[in-house]
Amino acid sequence: MPPPLFTDAERERIRVAVDAAEQQTAGEIVPYIVARSGTYEVAAWRGAALGALLAAALALLIAWTYDGWGLGWLYSAWGMALTMTLGGVLGALIAWYVPVLRRGLAGPTRLADRVHRRAEAAFLEEEVFNTRDRTGILLFVSLFEHRIEVIGDEGINKAVEQHEWVEVVDRIRTGIRGGHLADGLVEAVEMCGVLLHRRGVGIRPDDTDELSDDVRVRDE
Repeated sequence: MPPPLFTDAERERIRVAVDAAEQQTAGEIVPYIVARSGTYEVAAWRGAALGALLAAALALLIAWTYDGWGLGWLYSAWGMALTMTLGGVLGALIAWYVPVLRRGLAGPTRLADRVHRRAEAAFLEEEVFNTRDRTGILLFVSLFEHRIEVIGDEGINKAVEQHEWVEVVDRIRTGIRGGHLADGLVEAVEMCGVLLHRRGVGIRPDDTDELSDDVRVRDE
């Protein structure tokens, strides 16, 4: 069983950062982490096709250059079929269990689409829309795909341009690359608070904490 993504101390640091950021803005920040946003079975099928083709090419190359008697079976139909089948199975397994190949064979467009759909589902699942002034904001991280999305509700999008979230996303990405996801999230949350305050998403005197400050983690 893999270790938890965050220690209890890290979860508390993130919760405190969210609470502190929300002391200066009406924004309700929801950090949400998933292991992956899709399974990408297509990568296994593409890996199988590629493995079969490479196996066939290798078999033909050997048959073309080898002049001995020991590999005569390669010239037979069943020999080629067996070679391609084994190559296909090996290609599928490698594509499935090697993350970088699985991402590459799935393709960037498919990855982006699956992550965006999962982020939208998380937005609804956590009811980020359910705030008085529509000021919820989702910080969504999909680890397998190496993708991060920021989705703001109406009250956020009226005040903040989409390009202004780039630094927030980069801060999380830098934390992940350095092996410190919790640090990256804490810094990103702090940046959200400053940005929202600067853009006029100010806190009201009667403001209440409408959404939980805890980080959500889903092992999917």
